[in-house]
Amino acid sequence: MDLELRGRRAIVTGGSRGIGKAIALELAREGVDIAICARDRATLDAAAADIRALGVRAAGIEVDAGNRASVDAAVEEAVAQLGGVDILVNSAGQPGGLATGPLPTVTDEDVLEDFNAKTFGTLRFCRAVAPHLQQQGWGRIINIGGLSGRQPGTYSTGMRNVAITHLTRTLSLELAPSGITVNIVHPGMTRTEWAAGRWAEAARRQGLPPEEGERIASERALMKRVVDASEIAYVVAFLASPKASAVSGEVIGVGGGEPGRSLFL
Repeated sequence: MDLELRGRRAIVTGGSRGIGKAIALELAREGVDIAICARDRATLDAAAADIRALGVRAAGIEVDAGNRASVDAAVEEAVAQLGGVDILVNSAGQPGGLATGPLPTVTDEDVLEDFNAKTFGTLRFCRAVAPHLQQQGWGRIINIGGLSGRQPGTYSTGMRNVAITHLTRTLSLELAPSGITVNIVHPGMTRTEWAAGRWAEAARRQGLPPEEGERIASERALMKRVVDASEIAYVVAFLASPKASAVSGEVIGVGGGEPGRSLFL
């Protein structure tokens, strides 16, 4: 299927590693020029080089999603380098969150930091990008949440994903008249560099070799395997395309049937 994405321009936050990088690479394979936004210069440069190798333009832009001025400046730089923006993917945020519990260990500071970077970071990028999309009468916004927002689990991770779901649905109503769709994708247990380290740590705690971590996670998954970050990217690429024009305000779980929060996360 031709997703009709060639020549489009996307900003992908958290695009230097993990799910964000997988999404940026998949969009690049569809011919999308990419601006990836993240904190670390070295990982940004490496990821941008990988994207350029696919034959599209790529910019790596340093940003602090917890700071409005930094976000506004990053969006303007991305627009200047790409000549505009058509797609925003909000994937930035600390995997697993900071306030994981139990309750006596949950601090206000950890919860607020999680919300500032992930929830308010998503809001800041949407606020900065939306006028560009509205002006051209077309656009796609895809927010990356997590299945922890669907059932009890870790504290700030679940709360921030519920909040982003509400933000997504509210924006979908406001921006629909301008030809802009807004959806949220909830990954579950997903193979990334960060998750692999957590699985290895979990295996060691059980006295098993580190490489057994993913096997244990797979056995507890409904599909008896974990979802790869590239599988999240396939769904996002479709939602970013003109083919998905009838899909907006939707909450899409991409956890292989996983009902809620990820194991070991």
